[in-house]
Amino acid sequence: MSTLINYVRSGQPDLTNRQMALMLLVYETPGPHTVRGLANILGVSKPVITRALNTLGSLGYLRRVRDETDRRNVFVAKTSTGQEFLERFQRNLEQDHSSAARSRPAKERGLILQH
Repeated sequence: MSTLINYVRSGQPDLTNRQMALMLLVYETPGPHTVRGLANILGVSKPVITRALNTLGSLGYLRRVRDETDRRNVFVAKTSTGQEFLERFQRNLEQDHSSAARSRPAKERGLILQH
Protein backbone atom coordinates (compact mmCIF):
# COMPACT_ATOMS: atom_id res chain seq x y z
CA MET A 1 0.00 0.00 0.00
CA SER A 2 2.73 2.47 0.89
CA THR A 3 4.36 1.85 -2.50
CA LEU A 4 1.24 3.13 -4.23
CA ILE A 5 0.98 6.09 -1.89
CA ASN A 6 4.63 6.97 -2.54
CA TYR A 7 4.01 6.61 -6.28
CA VAL A 8 1.02 8.98 -6.14
CA ARG A 9 3.04 11.47 -4.10
CA SER A 10 6.00 11.27 -6.49
CA GLY A 11 4.35 13.48 -9.06
CA GLN A 12 4.85 10.88 -11.79
CA PRO A 13 1.91 10.41 -14.15
CA ASP A 14 -0.77 8.06 -12.88
CA LEU A 15 -0.94 5.09 -15.24
CA THR A 16 -3.98 2.87 -15.53
CA ASN A 17 -3.63 -0.86 -15.04
CA ARG A 18 -3.87 -1.32 -18.81
CA GLN A 19 -1.16 1.23 -19.45
CA MET A 20 1.13 -0.35 -16.86
CA ALA A 21 0.44 -3.83 -18.26
CA LEU A 22 1.29 -2.56 -21.72
CA MET A 23 4.51 -0.99 -20.44
CA LEU A 24 5.56 -4.20 -18.70
CA LEU A 25 4.74 -6.33 -21.74
CA VAL A 26 6.86 -4.20 -24.04
CA TYR A 27 9.76 -3.81 -21.62
CA GLU A 28 9.81 -7.31 -20.14
CA THR A 29 8.99 -9.58 -23.09
CA PRO A 30 10.92 -10.05 -26.32
CA GLY A 31 9.68 -8.09 -29.32
CA PRO A 32 8.97 -6.96 -31.85
CA HIS A 33 5.62 -5.80 -30.51
CA THR A 34 2.65 -4.82 -32.62
CA VAL A 35 -0.69 -3.32 -31.66
CA ARG A 36 -2.45 -6.50 -32.81
CA GLY A 37 -0.08 -8.75 -30.84
CA LEU A 38 -0.35 -6.68 -27.67
CA ALA A 39 -4.15 -6.60 -27.98
CA ASN A 40 -4.22 -10.39 -28.31
CA ILE A 41 -1.99 -10.90 -25.27
CA LEU A 42 -4.06 -8.55 -23.09
CA GLY A 43 -7.39 -9.77 -24.49
CA VAL A 44 -8.55 -6.29 -25.49
CA SER A 45 -9.35 -4.60 -28.79
CA LYS A 46 -6.80 -2.80 -30.94
CA PRO A 47 -8.42 0.61 -30.22
CA VAL A 48 -7.83 0.04 -26.49
CA ILE A 49 -4.12 -0.48 -27.18
CA THR A 50 -4.05 2.53 -29.51
CA ARG A 51 -5.55 4.78 -26.82
CA ALA A 52 -3.04 3.52 -24.24
CA LEU A 53 -0.20 4.02 -26.74
CA ASN A 54 -1.36 7.56 -27.42
CA THR A 55 -1.07 8.37 -23.72
CA LEU A 56 2.20 6.48 -23.19
CA GLY A 57 3.61 8.02 -26.35
CA SER A 58 2.74 11.55 -25.20
CA LEU A 59 4.57 10.79 -21.94
CA GLY A 60 7.57 9.55 -23.91
CA TYR A 61 7.36 6.05 -22.39
CA LEU A 62 6.74 4.15 -25.65
CA ARG A 63 6.99 5.06 -29.30
CA ARG A 64 5.70 3.77 -32.59
CA VAL A 65 8.25 2.75 -35.21
CA ARG A 66 7.40 2.04 -38.83
CA ASP A 67 8.75 -1.26 -40.16
CA GLU A 68 11.26 -0.36 -42.87
CA THR A 69 10.75 -3.66 -44.72
CA ASP A 70 6.95 -3.37 -44.78
CA ARG A 71 5.78 0.20 -44.25
CA ARG A 72 2.28 -1.03 -43.36
CA ASN A 73 3.56 -2.49 -40.08
CA VAL A 74 4.09 -0.39 -36.99
CA PHE A 75 6.06 -1.66 -34.02
CA VAL A 76 5.82 -0.49 -30.43
CA ALA A 77 9.28 0.37 -29.10
CA LYS A 78 10.88 1.19 -25.77
CA THR A 79 12.29 4.60 -24.91
CA SER A 80 14.91 5.72 -22.43
CA THR A 81 12.24 7.79 -20.65
CA GLY A 82 10.04 4.72 -20.26
CA GLN A 83 12.99 2.66 -19.04
CA GLU A 84 13.78 5.31 -16.42
CA PHE A 85 10.14 5.39 -15.30
CA LEU A 86 10.08 1.61 -14.77
CA GLU A 87 13.45 1.67 -12.99
CA ARG A 88 12.17 4.34 -10.57
CA PHE A 89 9.00 2.33 -10.03
CA GLN A 90 11.09 -0.81 -9.34
CA ARG A 91 13.26 1.09 -6.83
CA ASN A 92 10.10 2.29 -5.06
CA LEU A 93 8.87 -1.31 -4.84
CA GLU A 94 12.22 -2.52 -3.49
CA GLN A 95 12.45 0.29 -0.93
CA ASP A 96 8.93 -0.39 0.27
CA HIS A 97 9.63 -4.12 0.48
CA SER A 98 12.82 -3.65 2.48
CA SER A 99 11.13 -1.08 4.77
CA ALA A 100 8.26 -3.48 5.40
CA ALA A 101 10.70 -6.30 6.16
CA ARG A 102 12.63 -4.16 8.64
CA SER A 103 9.45 -3.08 10.41
CA ARG A 104 8.28 -6.66 11.02
CA PRO A 105 9.16 -8.18 14.38
CA ALA A 106 12.39 -10.19 14.46
CA LYS A 107 10.45 -13.43 14.99
CA GLU A 108 8.52 -12.92 11.70
CA ARG A 109 11.74 -12.12 9.82
CA GLY A 110 13.20 -15.43 10.92
CA LEU A 111 15.84 -13.80 13.12
CA ILE A 112 14.72 -15.58 16.27
CA LEU A 113 14.94 -19.34 16.25
CA GLN A 114 12.02 -21.21 17.69
CA HIS A 115 12.69 -24.34 19.71
